[in-house]
Formats: sequence, structure tokens, C-alpha cells
Amino acid sequence: MILCLLGGATPGKAWAGPDAVLFYTHPAEKWENAFPAGNGRLGAMVFGGTAEEQIQLNEATYWSGGPYSTVVKGGREALPEIQKLLFEGQYKQAHVLFGRRMMGYPVEQQKYQALANLVLSLDATGDVSEYRHELDLDTAVITTRYVQDGVRYTREVLVSPVHQVVLVRLTANQPGRISFTAQLRGYRNTAHSNYATDYFQMEGQGSDGLVLRGRSADYMGVGGKLRYEARLRASATGGTVRVDDDVLSVSRADAVTLVIAAATNFVNYKDVTGDPAARVEQVMKAAVALSFERLKQAHTQEHQRLFRRASIELPATENSKLPTDERLKAFDGSNDPALAGLLFQYGRYLLISSSRPGGQPANLQGLWNKDMNPMWDSKYTTNINTQMNYWMAETANLSECAEPLFRMIRELTDQGSETAKEFYGARGWVQHQNTDLWRVTAPMDGPSWGAFTTGGAWLSTHLWEHYLYTGDTGFLREYYPVLKGSAEFFLDFLKPDPKRGWLVTNPSTSPENFPAGPANVKFFDEVTTMKTGTSLTAGSTIDMEILRELFSEVAEASSILGFDPELRGRLTAARARLAPLQVGRKGNLQEWLDDWDETEKSHRHISGLWGLYPGHEISPRETPAFAAASQVVLEQRGLPGNGWSSAWKAACWARLGNGDKAMENVRYAVGHYTTTSLFSICSNAMQVDGAFGMSAAIGEMLLQSDGGEIRFVPALPQSLASGSAKGLRARGGFEVDFRWQAGVLEKATILSSLGKTCRIRTPGSFAVTSGGRSVVVTQPEAGVIEFATKPGETYSVALAGSGAGR
Repeated sequence: MILCLLGGATPGKAWAGPDAVLFYTHPAEKWENAFPAGNGRLGAMVFGGTAEEQIQLNEATYWSGGPYSTVVKGGREALPEIQKLLFEGQYKQAHVLFGRRMMGYPVEQQKYQALANLVLSLDATGDVSEYRHELDLDTAVITTRYVQDGVRYTREVLVSPVHQVVLVRLTANQPGRISFTAQLRGYRNTAHSNYATDYFQMEGQGSDGLVLRGRSADYMGVGGKLRYEARLRASATGGTVRVDDDVLSVSRADAVTLVIAAATNFVNYKDVTGDPAARVEQVMKAAVALSFERLKQAHTQEHQRLFRRASIELPATENSKLPTDERLKAFDGSNDPALAGLLFQYGRYLLISSSRPGGQPANLQGLWNKDMNPMWDSKYTTNINTQMNYWMAETANLSECAEPLFRMIRELTDQGSETAKEFYGARGWVQHQNTDLWRVTAPMDGPSWGAFTTGGAWLSTHLWEHYLYTGDTGFLREYYPVLKGSAEFFLDFLKPDPKRGWLVTNPSTSPENFPAGPANVKFFDEVTTMKTGTSLTAGSTIDMEILRELFSEVAEASSILGFDPELRGRLTAARARLAPLQVGRKGNLQEWLDDWDETEKSHRHISGLWGLYPGHEISPRETPAFAAASQVVLEQRGLPGNGWSSAWKAACWARLGNGDKAMENVRYAVGHYTTTSLFSICSNAMQVDGAFGMSAAIGEMLLQSDGGEIRFVPALPQSLASGSAKGLRARGGFEVDFRWQAGVLEKATILSSLGKTCRIRTPGSFAVTSGGRSVVVTQPEAGVIEFATKPGETYSVALAGSGAGR
């Protein structure tokens, strides 16, 4: 049965149904399959063990190093020669010179670190039955239940955004049956003998507590400046609690609550003068004064304030009832429509859990990391991954969860302006393909990766998107200097291509993709010590697409705010001179200025399609030739790649209106690049970007609002022919509930927050009412309706003759 979710409250909504619960019938056998919980600052991965339970802990500001800069003076002196070499096709020579003169130093950046492990050694013995390990997305509580030796044990874990603690609650249905020992264990990086400068101390605290203290590691010549403290307090009903050295023991209790608090001395990217002990003491004192029930209630209420804003209801089948690991294995793309709803909600859950106002943005692993040397340092990779983490924030009605991203973008302008001046002799600010907690911006890793100059420009487009959804002119005024600074950099940086006269970025890359052109002559690279070609070129397609949108956005923002008319004119003129989109000899949208092939057929990045998604330059209706050329690229790349690549391709297919192809990529990702806990996999490593991206792609199948119009179910797979959605957001300040049957929209309820004209493109004849009264509707073209709205008013759009209004 499809539940009706149109307008107001949602009585009968099965929040604990197959679109909001993950569960196993066994503990997680490895870290990436443990269930995540978080409050934007503290993270926990819960395994659900019966003999030994492990709860691995993170704190978002615990990174290696300390405040530092990677800006190198005088790089701009080499820039003209690099640009000349690239224009002349001397790619290797340009690569070598860039590596010598324009790389940031250190060449790498800092690492996100694991904080601690809470290890519970449980005393109960005997066979286990009726086991269930569950993550409830709606309550953000992880529950483990089982029967052992005739006793029913329950263990709940949550991470409270209200009280800023991790809570573990152990209960049993018989008195005096809970006994265990607990240790709060630290991490140290022992991978390299000259690197293990991080240290920790584990101690008991009083008769009912444990404390772990430590410091961050020196890395790449940057001293470890972070200090942290994690503290545990145990409260038992019945039985005894004692502490021996660094081990806490509970014996014969009826119930036990463990409260864990943690903090570092991080204040901001330039200031590490905080007092972790004082922070922990303040939080712990407030939390232990309350019962578990009150703490849990406050946590759940705050989580549901965000989580319950939006939902998708799709038909459930017998497969929908399977344990999540079995459910994923059985999924064929059509036998479990409700799984799409679960993927959508899981992305929302992760964003609520890893990105809250005042905290840090979600990194490559969100908030969760078990390694001192995580893959790609678990940083902020800004040539796709960081941006993908936030693609779904606005549509999924979690706008404020993007606040950490917006603040990071503003913080990047600090070193970004120094990088612009010293490396490029330019005004404004620039950020390349990676950053870390300390907001460094210079090129890193090597020329083929680091020379991506539009990372910051791409990030800046998220600021404009937020304005489009919210109409918040205060926000736009606050962030206008950031947008302006990014545009000013490129006005100074762009150069005319000698052959064609177009304005292009130089140097440029199409992220991580090495063209099969003259640049792919193998040589030994002295920066990376790899035998490689180079990705350096001029005027990559993604650069041009990003800059066309950035220049338009800044020009429009300046007009809205009444600022900088002279700049507006310069941006409009420069935009008209940018290298245009081109169709190659194979019918494909070209990725580079020249019609080159890629060296890797199924390369994970589809950067040339940025203008299709997440950008808005390409569409089947407005630019059919470029849409067709984009489809050629998607077909050529195929299904292989990794989790986030599958999500990007699914979203692109959705923009092209092909829901079945979009679902094919979802299915492939579920079968190849998804952990049983629904995290994404990239090169055998856990990441969260693909999970966020899947949420965005599914949302894009059901609702699109680019181009000044709303399109309901524009890319519906056959497997999702019927369903309903609630609380999704559309550009223009609209919040929508809608339902569809047999692939056709039946009814939508639209709340207008800004009072703008509502334009809907949908087949069929629809009547619009508000407050029981008919609304005047115009039809400017076939398949399009428009009507005026008032701020705060709700409008019902119903298919004529469907009976949907009853």
C-alpha cells in the first residue's frame, strides 16, 4: 500500500518501515559494515557484538598537524612560461615547470584522524538467538537485541546533538545480569617510525569513569597542535561499578548507562587555544545530571525535527523485509522499489549526522574514520567529492546542514587570496582540488591533480544554489564578497587561446582524467616519483562550464543587491568569450578543447558533463544537441567506476529524462560499490560521497526545478511507477508534496515561501486551488502551467478527472 503524504501531518506514516530501517541478523564483521551515528561533531561506528562490543569514536576537529600555510612565494613568475608551453603543446615541459615552481609546500595536506575505541568485554556466555542489530534512521538510535542464556539483552547507542555526548544504554529483562569491562582505547600512528609523534594516555577517573588524553601527530613538517580529551562515566542500576587502572568493571547490574564526551582544543582554522578538559567537563556535568530517557527524548526530538521534513514512499515487496545485507544482494533494480526510498533517506540521515550548523563539513568519510592514515587522508576533495556530499541538501529539505560547507568556503578565501596573489598574480581567491581542517588552498599531490583551479569556483556555485532555494537576500549579501572574489580571480587568470581566440583557463585539467593526446607521453615525474603522462592542458570543458555559471551568478547577484555594475559588465563580456561546448568526432561532448579520447575507457570522472549535472547549461529541451552528445559520453563510460561515479551518472541520466538508465546505475552501485551499511565504496575504501550522491540522484528522478520551472517525476524508472513524496524543496522557495500513479502525476501540494510565480512543466490537464478556491492558471506553452502565488500560501495541483483532490 502506498500511503498518502499530501499536506500537513502524516498520520499513518510508517517511519520504522523499509525506507527508514537498516538491520542485520548478525554483528558487523568489519568496520565499514558497522552502523554510523553522529551529531555533526562526534561520530560512532557500532558493531553490535555479543562477546565484545566495539564502538569506534571520532571527533570532527581531530586532524594531524596544526594551523599552517602551503602558499609558496613567487610562483607567479613561472606562470607565463607555463601558459606559453601549454598553448604550444609542450605538455611535459609545462608539467615539470609547474611541479617545480607552482606546487604548494608541503605538497600534501593533513589527515583526519581516528579518536578512540570504546571496547566492552561482555561476561555473558552461551549460544545467542533472536539476534537483531538495527539502525533506525528516524530516531537515530542503533539497537542491538538478542537472547543469551535465557536472558534478553538490549543495547542502545546514540550520539546526541542536544547534549553533545555519546550514550550507550545496556538493559536486560532479568535483574543482575549485566556484567562487563570497558576500556577507552586511543589510537597512534605507527605506520612510520618518524611519524608516530601522536601519543595518548588511558586512565581511570574516580570510581566510575575513564579518561583518554592525547595529541595530534606532526606531519609533513607541520607540528601537531591539537590536544584532545575523551571521558566516560558509568551509571548503574543495581550491581557494582569499579575502576582499576584504565579498566572500568560493571558487575551484576540491572541496567547501565555509559556517557562519553570528547573535545579538542580547536577553535578555528587559525586558533587552537581551546581547553578540551573544560569543554568535556561542561558537557559531562550537564549530561550525567539527566536520566537516559530524558537524554534520548531530547536527542530524538531534535533529530526528527530535521529528518521528518521529507520522505519518499514506494511500494514494499517481500524483499523489502529482508535483512539489509541480504536485501542488497537480492536487489535487481525492480524487485524492491522501497530500497530507493531507503537510499534517499540514508543520505539525509548521514548529512544530519555529519554536518550540523557550527561544525565541520562532511569530509570524504563524512565523520567516521578508523585509520590514522585513511585513504586520501579523508580530506575535502573539491574536484567532485565534497560538492557531491551537499548536492541533496536543498532538495532534501536540509538546507541548514550545508552551513558548515558555506563557512568553509568563506574560510578558504583567507589562504585562497594569498594563493591567487603569489601563484597567479591575480585578485580574488582560488582553491584547487583539496583542502583540510586548516583551509589550505595551494596545488597539492602533483601537477596532474593540483592544477585544477576551479575547485573554489565550483564550491561557490553552492552559495548561489542556496539563494535560489531560499531567496535569502541576507545570506546573498553576506556571501557576495566570496562569490565576487572567485569571479575576480578568473577575470585576471583567463587567457585568450592563440588558435581560436576564446578565453580559457591555463593551466587547466579535467579532474584526474589523462587525455590520449600529445600529453600522454610517459615520463618520470619528479614530484610524484611516478612514471606518468600529464593531465595539464588549457580550457577543459568543466572549467568553462563552471565559469559560465559562476559569472552569470555573480552578475545576477550584483544586480539583485545593487552592487558593482562595472563588474557585472566585465563578467557578461568575459562569459561571452569563454570557450564553447563542442561535439567531437564520435558524437560525444568534448572533455577538452581538442577532440581527444581518454586513456581510461570507464574513467570515474565525467567532468565534461558538469554542465548537465550538477550545472544547468545542458538540457534535452534547451540544448538537444549537447544533451545527445552527453548521452554518448554516458554510454561510452558505461556502468563501471565506483560509488560516487555511479551516483553522478545516475543524476546525469535523470537530467536527460531517462529514469531506467538512472536506475541501472543505482542497481550497479548497490551490487558493486555499496557496503551493507549503505556507505559508498571507492577503490575498496569507504566513502560517503556516493551515498549522498545516490540520495541526490533519486531526488532528481522524482523532482527537478532548474530552468525556472518545476518538473514532477521527470525521470521515473518503470520500477518506481507509483509512489508519493513529501517535503521536497524546489528552487524558487517552494516545498512540495506529490503522488504519482502509473508514471503520471496525480496531485501535488505546493507551499510557496517567497510568493513567486509557480511554473510547472507536466503532461496532462491540471486544476489549481488554494483554500478551496480556484486559482487562475495560464498555459504559456503546451505542457506548461503557470500561476501566481502568495508567501505562506498552499496550492493544490490536481489532475483533472482523477479524483485526486478527495
